Amino acid sequence: MLITFKCKSYPEVLMYQEHAKRILDLLHKDTERGVITAEEAPRAVALLEGEIEESKKHQISEQVERDVQAHHGETEDNEHEKIEVVTFPTRAYPLLEMLRSARDQHTDVLWGV
Repeated sequence: MLITFKCKSYPEVLMYQEHAKRILDLLHKDTERGVITAEEAPRAVALLEGEIEESKKHQISEQVERDVQAHHGETEDNEHEKIEVVTFPTRAYPLLEMLRSARDQHTDVLWGV
């Protein structure tokens, strides 16, 4: 399921619910519907930036590595492109930019409405 984040000062951001859940859990927000007010935005930006920095300190977990191997096997397949893992910082970047805009322009971020 997709979540559409909306903000008057930034274009809409779409995220899969499973990816947005990590961010929204960090901010103690519900995935179904919610708001990050302009007053909450500075703290949300700081928390998300901290989580991104922390995630950069860790290599791809063994679990992800095993999942990729289980899905694609251990044999070399020259007919397909190399698997590229999308990192948390990459997934979080559009929402982080929206939160920064909300902080700077004093607007709210809404989803599920």
